[in-house]
Amino acid sequence: MLTGDLRQRGIDVISTHEPGGTPLGRRLREAFLETEETVAPIAELLLFAADRAQHVEFLIKPALAEGRIVISDRYADATFAYQGAGRGFPESTVNEIIKLATGGLKPDLTLFFDISVENALQRMGTRDENGKGRNRMDAESGDFYANVRRAYLKISETEPDRFIIIDANGSIEETRAKVVELVTKFLG
Repeated sequence: MLTGDLRQRGIDVISTHEPGGTPLGRRLREAFLETEETVAPIAELLLFAADRAQHVEFLIKPALAEGRIVISDRYADATFAYQGAGRGFPESTVNEIIKLATGGLKPDLTLFFDISVENALQRMGTRDENGKGRNRMDAESGDFYANVRRAYLKISETEPDRFIIIDANGSIEETRAKVVELVTKFLG
């Protein structure tokens, strides 16, 4: 929705997502998220890093070099939260892998759509009904997602100039209006 809103204002923007923003990434996403086999936590961490390295090198950097704005649904903070806090990898390990995968490239602005763990689990439970399909990560526990949420909030405390928390407990339209206002102000 944000990409469409920005394009209507004449802003050159590219929209992407992780995992799966490149052809290789789509294959990694399918292999990782849609598998029914147990995935070793270290394999999960390294697969996301491989996807991100490909994504940065072949999609994000070229788009930025062309002067485009890149909007990515997830990026390195997700690894810090999900694999670091969620899976329990040490911060130093996760940060080193993130640095390797991104080459140090950080977003200018990060929006964290904050909702209660209960609401998040409820929304994930309706993905099949909404035609979005559930994936392996949707089966995680409430404790896992509480750890993930805490990690995102920790990032917001350590990097408040780049990280904005958006209350996403309301409707899609309420959240969209907040996002458009914040991003439009940020872009000037």
